[in-house]
Amino acid sequence: MTSSLRPLLPLIRQRGLMLAWLGVALLAGLLLWLLAPVLTPFLAALVLAYALQPAVGRLQRHLRLPRALAALLVELIAMAALLGVLLLIVPVISHELPRLREQIPQLAARINDGLAPWLAQYGLSVRLDIAGIKAFVVKYLDASGEDMLAALLSSARIGGSVLLALVGNAVLVPVVMFYLLLDWPMLTGRLRRLVPPRHLEAVCGFAEECDQVLGQYLRGQLLLMLVLATFYTSALALAGFELALPLGVFTGLAIFIPYLGFGLGAALALLAGVLQFASLYGAGAVLLIYGVGQVLESFVLTPRLVGERIGLHPIAVIFALLAFGHLFGFVGVLLALPAGALVLVALRRVRRAYVDSRLYRG
Repeated sequence: MTSSLRPLLPLIRQRGLMLAWLGVALLAGLLLWLLAPVLTPFLAALVLAYALQPAVGRLQRHLRLPRALAALLVELIAMAALLGVLLLIVPVISHELPRLREQIPQLAARINDGLAPWLAQYGLSVRLDIAGIKAFVVKYLDASGEDMLAALLSSARIGGSVLLALVGNAVLVPVVMFYLLLDWPMLTGRLRRLVPPRHLEAVCGFAEECDQVLGQYLRGQLLLMLVLATFYTSALALAGFELALPLGVFTGLAIFIPYLGFGLGAALALLAGVLQFASLYGAGAVLLIYGVGQVLESFVLTPRLVGERIGLHPIAVIFALLAFGHLFGFVGVLLALPAGALVLVALRRVRRAYVDSRLYRG
């Protein structure tokens, strides 16, 4: 009996090893699911550190800077760039608030004068309370900075845990990112030593190919943001928008956050158009410009500038965005293309292994 089972021992060991690795993968997935709220800032810091660590290496090599100083400089520059993008909203808000205070009561009066008589023909008596609207505008839009700060502090009591989590993540992510940038060579070296020597060449080759593809994705994404920022700025300027530059640049750079960035940019542009032109021209121009921009981004620029750089067919790019968005929501849309690039690298290697196998060659 023992001699008859001896030829099957390698197969049994291989199946047992596969089941062991499958159990480890399931356990890791369960831990990720349970610890997702805790791991979120660490994963964000890891992604940012991965994107910024080549710049740290260049500073360290070319300027002979200590790695700690290079990591600190790169992180400060990245944070300043992010803050600069957020501050693009400030001139829009500061420019539009006075107009908003003036035109909301006028807009309500126009609605009363134009819409109320038309509705009265159908037996509907609808009139806006102009006095109440003016009181609301005076109360909330004429508030000083101190009043707004007091309102924010009082509302923080309601969502204190959310505010605390946001502040904690805002502090935790830069700290974790600094230490990851500082210790990146040591961490990658330790991971390399964990790989069995007989598999080291294959694993390192796979990691290098993934790194190359993700680098191409980041470069393609940056080029996409630059093209869209130029398009929106030029189109809004040609349409006569006074805030074309901050609106266009903010929308183009915020495209990196799918849907949310575009939606916020479109909302700010729509507000600016309605308040500047006080007619349907402003809203129509924004709808036309942002509609054309969305079509160009989804069906032309993203498949060409991002998809071709990472080797994904345009149809595969659209499918990845829809599939990951359906499965994982907003986070899935954000990670669709880089995850699709990694899957593509794995599929290439599986295909090569299949072509070289006895099963394919017969």
